[in-house]
Amino acid sequence: MKTSTALKLAAIAAVALALALGAAAQARPAKPRWSIAIHGGAGTMTREAMTPGKEAEYRAALDRALAAGTAVLERGGSAMDAVEAAVVVMEDDPHFNAGRGAVFTWDGVNELDAAIMDGRTRAAGAVTGVTRTKNPVRLARAVMADGRHVFLSGAGADQFAREKGLEQVDPAWFATPERRRQLDEMKAKQLSSYDVDRKFGTVGAVALDTSGHVAAATSTGGMTGKRWGRIGDAPVIGAGTYADDRACAVSATGSGEYFIRAGVAHEICARLRFRKESAQQAANAVIAEVGSLGGDGGVIVVTPRGEAVFAQNTPGMYRARATSAGVRQVAIFRQD
Repeated sequence: MKTSTALKLAAIAAVALALALGAAAQARPAKPRWSIAIHGGAGTMTREAMTPGKEAEYRAALDRALAAGTAVLERGGSAMDAVEAAVVVMEDDPHFNAGRGAVFTWDGVNELDAAIMDGRTRAAGAVTGVTRTKNPVRLARAVMADGRHVFLSGAGADQFAREKGLEQVDPAWFATPERRRQLDEMKAKQLSSYDVDRKFGTVGAVALDTSGHVAAATSTGGMTGKRWGRIGDAPVIGAGTYADDRACAVSATGSGEYFIRAGVAHEICARLRFRKESAQQAANAVIAEVGSLGGDGGVIVVTPRGEAVFAQNTPGMYRARATSAGVRQVAIFRQD
């Protein structure tokens, strides 16, 4: 009888302990989530046309940028700091059409565009036609932080950068022999910008931080041989760059004229807010719409729920993503 009573008491105690542990687990706050995605341009890159050595170079370049942004988020830093850190790495890397390694205009000049947006406040900064500021994304953030304007251009943007103490370089710093060769080939053979470099070389990053805020940043040298002060979608808030804590953060790369017409970045966020689509559904639908207009390219999207997704209608897009859940991917080709 005593043994039976003891067993009952032990069982009751075990149940009570399990319930207590369960309640404690429920009361314990979940580990904060973070996500980041980056891109380095979309285009006709295929595994058959790319040498193993060149593929390894691009994967390593993407991994360095991803690591820079991830390091910020892992230590509890802001999404704004993370996207800026990732884009700065790509601006300094001549593999990409942004900062050093930017394409040449028809007149043989490197003109740089960039934008950044904070999903928490929907504050934004953008610049276009920059020729002397080493990291245009930092200039875009300085414009945002100053708060008087959203979009600055040309010599005025570079002057603002100098007044804010941002690093300036000789314009020759941005130039590379390969980009000069592309311009020369374009003129000699009367090719289109897309035919000569086979990709849209914009770079960008989107991130979610552990405080639940999203941010987006995009930077580019534009199109080879661009003329008349042409501006693409990258620095246009709502076209190539957008962030809103109520929906998502988006950075785009592609044929800018079509991305502007479709309002790609804002359209994706609007579909999440009002149609309640998933990030992947919205991104796929908007890229399909761009395709129906005649445009090519891709997007990266991060949501406050931690989704980090890609969408493209091109054979390749330099891209990578990482999350606090352990996802880490670097990819180039559609089938990756």
